[in-house]
Amino acid sequence: MIRIAALALAAMLAGCASVPTAQQPKQIYQMSPQEADGYIAQMQQSEPDLRKRIAAIGRRNIGQPYMLNLLGEYPYELHDTLPTFSLAQSDCVVFAEHTYAMALSRNWKEFYWMLQRIRYKDGVIGVATRNHYTEQDWNINNGWLVTDVTRQLAGDYAASYPLRVDRQHFLKTRHHTDVSLPVQTSTEYYVPKERVADVLGQLQDGDFVNVISTRDGGYWASHVGLVVTAADGKRMFLNSAEPQVREESFEQFNARTAEREARNAAAGKNGQNLAGFKFLRLNDNIIVPPALPQPRP
Repeated sequence: MIRIAALALAAMLAGCASVPTAQQPKQIYQMSPQEADGYIAQMQQSEPDLRKRIAAIGRRNIGQPYMLNLLGEYPYELHDTLPTFSLAQSDCVVFAEHTYAMALSRNWKEFYWMLQRIRYKDGVIGVATRNHYTEQDWNINNGWLVTDVTRQLAGDYAASYPLRVDRQHFLKTRHHTDVSLPVQTSTEYYVPKERVADVLGQLQDGDFVNVISTRDGGYWASHVGLVVTAADGKRMFLNSAEPQVREESFEQFNARTAEREARNAAAGKNGQNLAGFKFLRLNDNIIVPPALPQPRP
């Protein structure tokens, strides 16, 4: 009897040792659309603060693989075969758009159409209405969502650059699409990289970041991401860049960029260089404007 009891106890202990640990919750990029639907609904109920919801949803995609030129208008248009959404991968703009759209939605259907409202001028799906240019398209057409506060934050040390956009030429050469659009010019402001530490304390969860780069005297927004706040209050940069979505400090981002610039210089490459940052504040009272009617045959 003693031997049988000992064997039984050993079996019980062995069984306890082999009990599997609780499964880690899936990241969004590992979810099916059906699972994402439930997650979006749960987040809407559990986190009423939009800024905190944006930060939580963005962080739930850390590790998402990076892929450039990921999305298109298929099947609405046939100029390419890229789809209108992807949960599995992202580039910098896709990551920000998906995060905002999920945070503003209650279910998958709302998310899908919120995504198109953010991605296209007036929510009209089409390559000619896509927000291709960050400063003059994305930032302006999503003025209901974010507001440029760069000059307000930077004060006297705000730097500026002229921007000229020829959408007609771009659409013709890049997407083989003929449209008649005027050339647009603007003056854009940014916080020089040397002064970014002076404004970080004024940033809030969910603010939109434009990374401003320069090459051969030209300036443009080369990268985007979101502001999130660490447990110690430090402002962090949540962004999708090769090889995956990451959360890093602005100091880490600057250092990583400087290393890339040094490698390019050593190899004799005429690469882009970091100039600074443009910051857009998430609006307090967001009213999503209705999309214009989609074109019909």
